[in-house]
Amino acid sequence: MLNLTMLPLLVELPPLPTLRETALIMPEIILTLFACAALVLDVALPRGKKQVTAYLSLVGLGFVALALAQQVMGVADRLPVSAFYGMLFIDGLSVVFRFVFIVAAAFSILYSIKYLEFEREQRGEYYALILFSTLGMMFVAVSGDLISLFVSFELMSLSVYVLVGYLKRDGRSNEAAMKYFLTGIFSSALILYGLSLVYGVTGHTNLGLIAETIADYVQGAGAENGDPRLLLLVAMVLVAAGLLFKIAAVPFHMWAPDAYEGAPTTVTAFMSVGPKAGAYVLLARMLLFALAPLREMQDLPGWAAMLTVVAVLTMTIGNLAAVTQDNVKRLLAYSSIAHAGYILLGIVSGTPMGYQGVAFHIMTYTLMNTGVFAVIIALHRQGVIGEKLDDLNGLFAKAPSVAVLMLIFVLGLAGIPATAGFVGKYLLFGSLIQSGKPWLTYVAVIAVLNAVVAFYYYARFLRAMFLNPPSENLADAAPLLLTPGVRAAMVVSAAAVLFFGIYPQPLIDVAEIVAGSITTVYAQSPGIAVR
Repeated sequence: MLNLTMLPLLVELPPLPTLRETALIMPEIILTLFACAALVLDVALPRGKKQVTAYLSLVGLGFVALALAQQVMGVADRLPVSAFYGMLFIDGLSVVFRFVFIVAAAFSILYSIKYLEFEREQRGEYYALILFSTLGMMFVAVSGDLISLFVSFELMSLSVYVLVGYLKRDGRSNEAAMKYFLTGIFSSALILYGLSLVYGVTGHTNLGLIAETIADYVQGAGAENGDPRLLLLVAMVLVAAGLLFKIAAVPFHMWAPDAYEGAPTTVTAFMSVGPKAGAYVLLARMLLFALAPLREMQDLPGWAAMLTVVAVLTMTIGNLAAVTQDNVKRLLAYSSIAHAGYILLGIVSGTPMGYQGVAFHIMTYTLMNTGVFAVIIALHRQGVIGEKLDDLNGLFAKAPSVAVLMLIFVLGLAGIPATAGFVGKYLLFGSLIQSGKPWLTYVAVIAVLNAVVAFYYYARFLRAMFLNPPSENLADAAPLLLTPGVRAAMVVSAAAVLFFGIYPQPLIDVAEIVAGSITTVYAQSPGIAVR
């Protein structure tokens, strides 16, 4: 029986979300249903038919993409949209990156079907974990509250921890999963502690209200009981350190080479683009929105200076370490570390061009990196692991079309003109000069020198494929692990890398939507200057 003293509490409860608000998360609802269906279907299917779960997952991602496209057409003229009492925040950044997550998941599933059959590990739980991880990424993109951000981010991360150790009979996979899990939970603890300090100082979990409160503190208002900026600085360092772990930025990069090498190659392809992009979105939400007023302070260091040092160290150490690698997956791990440094430069620049560069580079990096890993997956066959540079020897003589596709992907990662990778680097490096700050111009010079270093180890791929003679090992004569669907996906990715390198304007316009949503936040938040 209800106590009469409880009636006022019941009266003050907020109204339930409307159907219109629920429709805003319809893509996520559809994805949840298909992820659960993949688990159930796996139990019902016989052993030889488990790949049906993969096709169901691809169909589900197609429906999610359609629902997202319909949603965009419905709310495009009134973005940003807030719902669920501020916990849901849909803007240009969330719209664009949800499509990126869908593409990354679809390519990873497509590349996994034949690979898992070869490994005799074809089970529906694998595809369900990819869908649940994608679900976490999508909720990260639309979250406008600290609680929903953290829960969504952990859903994304926990699924990937399991995927890294998916090959239970493989000692390398188990070791990689343990290393990734231990460093991952440590970084999550840092993030959670930092978020708790942010809440303790501001009294809010809504990102917009946090930004307004911190802006008042930075301007000297609202600090009658003392200056909270030092505590906010500690919170900022903890949150940033935890997120830098997730993107494998120096000095928090030590887990990446081991995790990349030990994980199943299809999982490595997925975690190098999807969860990484999710971490960048969370980093943008925290630094460019909630903690934006802490970018630069008069008498205290802001996050811009800290991130600049991290970016320089990340791209330099990543490129130098990649030069000495003979294992392709470890080389690509250090390459991804270097690219993390490039992406951080766009955030440091604080310019619309820099934000455009971040979005453009992440979108094209998704295509280029998954394409490279698709070739590595194709090399994995009976008697050939396919993870050494020597396994690429004479690839042009054995499979000319695959070698040409690999050439396009590698040239894109190196940033050669006429590829999308060049345009991304141009926007990121150019934004440093556009900022008008002399010290950032020096950083741009360092970035260009790093890109030159990267040419060397990317050229090693080309030498192995086109100049080195084929191996005389009989195992190398076995056909590559390819299907018509994988070939089609690789061709589409390579064509996109070339098309957006020659005519980048359509993708630049999409990246401008992301940049516009960030600069709009700057304009609407008190005390945050538009740069």
